[in-house]
Amino acid sequence: MEKTYDIVALGESLIDFVPAGKNELGMPLFSCNPGGAPANVLAMFSKLGGKSAFIGKVGKDAFGQFLISNMDSAGIDTRGVLQDPTVPTTLAFVQLDKHGDRNFSFYRNPGADIMLRTEEVSAKLISDCRIFHFGSVSLTAEPCRSATLNAAVSAKTAGALISYDPNYRPLLWDDEAHAVAEMKAAIVLSDVLKVSEEEMRLLTGENTLTEGAKKLAAMGPTVVLITLGAGGAFYYTPHQSGLLPTYDVKTIDTTGAGDAFLGALLWCLRGKSAQQLAQLSGAEWNSAVQFANAAGSLTTTRKGAIPAMPNRESIEECIQNIALLGSTD
Repeated sequence: MEKTYDIVALGESLIDFVPAGKNELGMPLFSCNPGGAPANVLAMFSKLGGKSAFIGKVGKDAFGQFLISNMDSAGIDTRGVLQDPTVPTTLAFVQLDKHGDRNFSFYRNPGADIMLRTEEVSAKLISDCRIFHFGSVSLTAEPCRSATLNAAVSAKTAGALISYDPNYRPLLWDDEAHAVAEMKAAIVLSDVLKVSEEEMRLLTGENTLTEGAKKLAAMGPTVVLITLGAGGAFYYTPHQSGLLPTYDVKTIDTTGAGDAFLGALLWCLRGKSAQQLAQLSGAEWNSAVQFANAAGSLTTTRKGAIPAMPNRESIEECIQNIALLGSTD
């Protein structure tokens, strides 16, 4: 049966407050930006022309309505988004260092995103997608943890390709050991796994990309992607692996760069099964990761996450005209 949605994601949609200079008294200002990793992935995928839908919960407040409106504007179907009348929308304040790298402070005890219950998840959306994506932020607390895992199992049973990003946010877990156990337990459900280099070390205890990727692949996924920031990205499949550099752009804010990378990569993989992914050639993987690297790079040149996502023309122009980082050409 033909499916309606290229991709459906479940998880957190929240407000990223990003530094925006100072006022006339020298006090720091923050701009209100739509964020949340799963929603960011969908925004990138949708900007490239894919059909997407989001499942999650926000507050029945101005911030929640702001998030729904922004997802609608980004081309994301929001029929699976609920508004909680008693718990507010989750907020994250982003602090940037001199390199544009970020640290988060969360206001989420509780936040509306963790209040999503299994029975509130749209079974139709889950069964009607080619790719199902989730992250580990929605595994940090009940009832959203059970809702997320049940949805992933249902989507896999319905034949969807499962994408998982165990994006580790230490402040959202009670301790590191618990976080690692929960993040690893979900890997078995995934076909496409995306981690940062730090998360690879955390989950495997390995320091080398190949050995870390091997350990992660042994847990279940067909393809493992390790993002390295300015170092590019490494991919590992049963038959292919490679490290591709990223692009030499002027980075001002890395918020959402990994999500843009994954959204663009999943767009390149759309319509393929896990079995087909395993058979892709090195040239096909290089092309897909190169495209994703360009998307992630360009996202860092603007502030915020969803507002910074590049379009296809910008990505292709980047590949053609911007030098690779570390290139001597």
